[in-house]
Order: sequence, then C-alpha cells, then structure tokens
Amino acid sequence: MIAAIGRLAWIEAKLFVREPLALAFAFALPIITVLVLGGVFDVDDPAFEGAPPSDYYVAGYLGVVIAAVGLIMLPVHLAAYRERGILRRLEASHLPRWSLPIAHVGVSFGVIVLASGVLLVTAALSYGVPAVEAPVRTAAGFILGSLTFTALGFLLGTALPNARAAQGVGLLLFLPMFLLGGAGPPPEAMSDTMRTISDYNPLTHVIRALQEPWLEIGSGGTHLAIVASVGVGAVAAWLAITTQRTRRT
Repeated sequence: MIAAIGRLAWIEAKLFVREPLALAFAFALPIITVLVLGGVFDVDDPAFEGAPPSDYYVAGYLGVVIAAVGLIMLPVHLAAYRERGILRRLEASHLPRWSLPIAHVGVSFGVIVLASGVLLVTAALSYGVPAVEAPVRTAAGFILGSLTFTALGFLLGTALPNARAAQGVGLLLFLPMFLLGGAGPPPEAMSDTMRTISDYNPLTHVIRALQEPWLEIGSGGTHLAIVASVGVGAVAAWLAITTQRTRRT
C-alpha cells in the first residue's frame, strides 16, 4: 500500500509540473518580486522593525510560495479531477479513499520546499540570506503554514464546481492576500483600513510566523496559533463537504 501511494504521489508530481501558471506563481513571482522589493527601500527604513528590507522580504516570501501552491496550484488540480470524473475512478480502484489526499499533501509540501529552496538560493546570490535566529519556531511556522494553505487548497478544490472556477477564485484570493499580507508594502506603510484587512488575512499570519522568529522581531506564537486555527477550520469544512457528497452518492 505504501509503495502504491508512493507511485501515486510520483504521478501527481509529474502532473503538477505540467501546470505553467501554477509554477510561475510558485517559482517565478516570488523570486522576481523579492529581488525588486529587496532593493527598493532604504536599509534603515523604520517600517521594517529594524530589519534590513531584503531580510524582511526574503523571510516573508516563503509565505508567498506557500500561498501560491495552496490557492492556485492545488485547487485547480483537484477541481479538474472531480470535473473529469477521475476521483470516481480512483474510488473504484483498490486504493483507499485517503490515499489521494496524502499524495497531494506530500507533493504540495515537496513543491513548497523546492520553490522555497530556489528562492533562498536566488536571494543568497543577490542580497544574502539572514541567519535564522530561532530555527525551531521558524520551521514550525513554515510547516504549519504549508499544511494550512494545503488545507485551504483542498477546501477550494472540493467546493468549487470546475477547474476554471477554482483558478479564478484562487487568483482573486491570492492577489489581495499577497499585497496585504506583508509581501507588498510593509504594515507601517499601509493605511488603517489596509491594516485592518491585513489582520484578517491568513497569509499575514503565516508570513509573521516566519519573519518574527527568523529575524528575532517577535516570538511568532500568536500568529502560529491563528494559522493553526485557520487550518483546523479549513480541514473541518473540507471534511464536511466531502462527507456530504459521499452520502449523496
């Protein structure tokens, strides 16, 4: 069974890399944007809480990679499977129902790690990568943020009717989250209204859960708890929709 799930994950990985839009948002967009924004602001700009702007964005843009996979890559893939009847065929096979979600979680996390590695290598060659002051808490933010946005991806891919709808909704969610989550202007440069919206943005808390322990500008504990709450809510909603559909069939 483990070998079968491994083969399924390998097939899913090959299918994922055939989606150019998702790869562009997961790999190209974070690299291009962090290179631009990292050199725009003054090194001693107070809006970055005492951290160099390049360090601030390098830490934060791992969150952008996570969001791109969870909001753009995964939902389209899942919705396309359901639209084409592939999920029903898998259910009719000898594989258990939970095998495909496990494969997708593994592949999504693998893509996030790979894209984050490419981002860090690019940053190291240009601005340098800041030392991780609290590696355990930073790793916790990265892992929990990845799982939470993967859960959001499952929810969107399950709730939306087809791949086109999943792509449209995913982009509509990603762009404001990206701009108001700390990956665009820093919080100190935002208006009061933008900051209020940012506080309700899940990506804000993923990015802060990475930046604060990494750059030692906070503990990140509160943001980590919020990220965990969002993840639990997304999983609960996904299970509710999946259970309801299973009962209908």
